[in-house]
Amino acid sequence: MTDNPFEVMMRMGQDWAKQFNPALESFTPKGFEALWPTMPKELMETFMGKTFNPEGLDAKTRLLLTLGALTMLGAQAEAQIRMTVRHAIEAGATRQEVAETIAQMGAFGGIPAMTKAMELAQEAMEDGESE
Repeated sequence: MTDNPFEVMMRMGQDWAKQFNPALESFTPKGFEALWPTMPKELMETFMGKTFNPEGLDAKTRLLLTLGALTMLGAQAEAQIRMTVRHAIEAGATRQEVAETIAQMGAFGGIPAMTKAMELAQEAMEDGESE
């Protein structure tokens, strides 16, 4: 029986990465998240909030909308969901608001996407407590 072509491609990529840099053997994409710190609330409000559009949406609302959209993508946006949750909390969102935003998307993106996003959000909120 032949190997799955995707598995073969992944194995080849991993072998290449190990030869290129042995430290990449234990690489995880989650490590990239540490390179992008949570922006201060004031900075988010300046660039994503009402600073340039006083009658527009605030940063917290924009981030909750972003979280809803990312939830609908399912497991394709794990890092982005965790980062958006951290930023939304920093911008003033409550845990309840984060949970309700994700739960609402269950009707549009499906229960599996909602469940995965809830797990990722919980993980991000727990990581935030340990900082």
